[in-house]
Amino acid sequence: MPVTHITTPPTFSNPVSQACSQAQFDTPEFQFWCREVREPFRYHRKLWEYCYLLQVLSHSGMMAPGRKGVGFGVGRETSVAVLAARGVQVTATDLDMDSAQQEWVLTGQHAGSLADLNERWICPPDTFSNLVDFRVQDMNNISPDLSGYDFAWSLCAFEHLGSIEKGLAFVKNSLNCIKPGGLLVHTTELNCFSNDETLDNGPIVIFRRQDFEKLASELAAAGHEVTLNFTLGDDDLDRYVDVAPYTDRRHLRLSLGGQVTTSFGFVVRKAQA
Repeated sequence: MPVTHITTPPTFSNPVSQACSQAQFDTPEFQFWCREVREPFRYHRKLWEYCYLLQVLSHSGMMAPGRKGVGFGVGRETSVAVLAARGVQVTATDLDMDSAQQEWVLTGQHAGSLADLNERWICPPDTFSNLVDFRVQDMNNISPDLSGYDFAWSLCAFEHLGSIEKGLAFVKNSLNCIKPGGLLVHTTELNCFSNDETLDNGPIVIFRRQDFEKLASELAAAGHEVTLNFTLGDDDLDRYVDVAPYTDRRHLRLSLGGQVTTSFGFVVRKAQA
């Protein structure tokens, strides 16, 4: 199966593997998911990642009673509660407290219990406790019993696995978690301008277009479905590069380690049996 490439600006209503851009924020669908995750509207790439995940799952028919999903490195994602409120059974996973980066724990980005995942009361507590379970999981060594799910996801997590090679391996390994015809949705870092020099090892890496194209080709050769759109936005905030200390309302592209990066969503439909 060949990889499909799209060269027109990405849409938010019908998302594929694509980068964050300003125009996607200015849509009814994006603003709907902002309300659902109980976040104030702002032009921030992390908010885009939350809303992108939910739009992909909703558009693909995965957000329905009886569906099962597994999330990796979930931190305190409100997406878990949004899914449970719609009847989806969720296994939420994260590192154990000893292995979690100290910054994530101190800044409240790490989940230590189920209660952390429904702290905004998005889902009725009884429903949440019936549908969601939490377990410790190392993304570099996925437990084989994490299988049989309709979809799997991670938000801004697999760039922290130590290298580009390990991050791409995680995406391929996470296919083992889902059923034939199931869906992967992972967001991570995309190098906006360099397809060569990048951050490729360490606590955070930045993936290049060539990395996603190579991964997509390997997955497509195995029968999986991938559609790529690397078209970047050209509105005012798409051209603005945030620098540390980062802002909260103009944060679509940022300078990191001498590179310019933005969020990229990667979607894979697993081959049918």
